[in-house]
Amino acid sequence: MVERALALSAADACVVLADDHSSANLRFAGNTLTTNGVAHSTRLTVISMSGRGVGVVSRSAVRPDQLADVVAAADAAARAAQPAEDARELVSGVPASASWDEPVPPTGIGVFEGFAPALGEAFSAAESGGRRLYGFAEHTLTSTFLGTSTGLRLRHDQPTGRLQLNAKSADLKRSAWAGVSTHDFTDVDVAALDAGLARRLDWAKTRVDLPAGRYETLLPPAAVADLMVYLFWSAGARDAVDGRSVFAKPGGGTRVGERLASMPVTLSSDPSADGVACAPFVTAHASSRQSSVFDNGLPLTATDWIREGRLESLLQTRYSAELSGLPVTPAIDNLIMRGPGDGRSLEEMIASTRHGLLVTCLWYIREVDPQTLLLTGLTRDGVYLVEHGEVVGEVNNFRFNESPVDLLGRLSEVGRSQQTLPREWSDYFTRTVMPAVRVPDFNMSTVSQAS
Repeated sequence: MVERALALSAADACVVLADDHSSANLRFAGNTLTTNGVAHSTRLTVISMSGRGVGVVSRSAVRPDQLADVVAAADAAARAAQPAEDARELVSGVPASASWDEPVPPTGIGVFEGFAPALGEAFSAAESGGRRLYGFAEHTLTSTFLGTSTGLRLRHDQPTGRLQLNAKSADLKRSAWAGVSTHDFTDVDVAALDAGLARRLDWAKTRVDLPAGRYETLLPPAAVADLMVYLFWSAGARDAVDGRSVFAKPGGGTRVGERLASMPVTLSSDPSADGVACAPFVTAHASSRQSSVFDNGLPLTATDWIREGRLESLLQTRYSAELSGLPVTPAIDNLIMRGPGDGRSLEEMIASTRHGLLVTCLWYIREVDPQTLLLTGLTRDGVYLVEHGEVVGEVNNFRFNESPVDLLGRLSEVGRSQQTLPREWSDYFTRTVMPAVRVPDFNMSTVSQAS
């Protein structure tokens, strides 16, 4: 399809992206598997360039007899378009992917061959322990083919797996959540997850009501991921140059080079990172303030966004790099945060806490002020009180108000990094490696009535 579309285009230049997406899922409630299914879809995107004009047409399930109409529509849109400010010569000279013309290997229900029996055993353990398990497991495989009129022939196969597991007491008054990301479900320890949830339900048997305020707070890797992913999405160079984000320098320019974190933490992305590997080249289906269709196929390499506490890079297209005077550093589909040294486990951090809160996860996160990147949201499925190294009970939920950028400047401890699943953004961004962190004065702004 890609080769034929390129041959059919009469535009000055052309980029074609073909995405083949397959998925398999298991859903369960009350210790019982409720549904399972598989799905398959395809999408073709034709990006035509006429002079500096760009036309983009994207269609699902394009049949061979419809291909000429899709290409003609993209060519016509390019001819009618106004000049694109990010127009550049298309990328060339990147070696073709060895798997370019190999068959697509769709995922299927067989990916759960080892996981499903373990889930059944967890159901039995939960039933005997007086708790109920709810949630879903999903695995997807997306094969992306990128071809251009400059000769690029690139392909990437991206497996993505996620498990969300929620345990509730028999009376449904206590709840605990855990989530993991995985390539293929062979590394998911369901029994260990269930045991951790059972322990947290036991913690919640004692209820402690606390007022709003600033508390020493332990944020687990999943909660840290939700905050750092939002920071990453907000780190566009174009917005910083235009003075529209927290990364803009007062008086003009960007804050690249400034110290953001009190500790020497590093926030980075790497397409080849173990466990969270992702596409090693740019795939842009449309242009935006953080992406450019003209950059399709640009190679991606390991990039530090924050290096040892200092802002090192912003999300850049070739166009925005010219405006900012900074290197070209496009977005990459994973995010890794590490502190100095190996760091302690979350359990060890709890044991060293004299008085503080342990949060399970954050949700309903929304932006309040882009100039400071102030976010608000709610806690969910377990906030616990820690006294003298022991969890003594569950606390009411809170609404929080915090900026992840400001938070970096107030960290008092960064724990051991591990692969995790951001709960709020798991539909969009799953490949994260994050530590637990200790914040001495996390702002629980109001008590939430959510339960």
